[in-house]
Amino acid sequence: MKVLGINGSARKDGNTAIIMNQVFEELKKQGIETEMVQFAGKVIEPCKACWACGKQKNCVQRKDIFRETFDKMMEADGILLGSPVYSANVSAGMQAFLERAAVVCDMNRGSLNMKYKVGASVAALRRGGAMPALDAMNHFFLSQEMIVVGSTYWNMVYGQMPGDVSRDEEGLLTMKNLGINMAYVLQKLV
Repeated sequence: MKVLGINGSARKDGNTAIIMNQVFEELKKQGIETEMVQFAGKVIEPCKACWACGKQKNCVQRKDIFRETFDKMMEADGILLGSPVYSANVSAGMQAFLERAAVVCDMNRGSLNMKYKVGASVAALRRGGAMPALDAMNHFFLSQEMIVVGSTYWNMVYGQMPGDVSRDEEGLLTMKNLGINMAYVLQKLV
């Protein structure tokens, strides 16, 4: 089994990566392979509404890392989406990725299927706005008929500057429990 983590942060190995790695630690303990794609330093173009993805296995645009990331997502058994909260929502890169992924999947219902994959989302934030960000990521999972995993609290960890999330003990425990729950669901589906 494999879980692909998609980190929508503009900062490589920052707070979002730290909390995603907390989830990954628990998955690895259960023998589940993990991989993280980080959008830091890369551009994800928004959907151009060209509809050329119909009857395709991916988006036809080739100027960014969307195609490669989407292919990895389709091969994974589970998907962990992570985003910082900058303005009460997901990052611009995550939003663009989710929109394009949803359009490609919707244009190819039947031939591209994410149904019954396991999904979880996490957010790193300074103070507020995590719920709209988590909702945006979870809505993608739900519209693709995926199984969404939760934890003991909302999947958010507080911290402003790089590394600050490491001091949010409750948040890190929530991430640990999310990893345990995700592993449990993945193992039940095998």
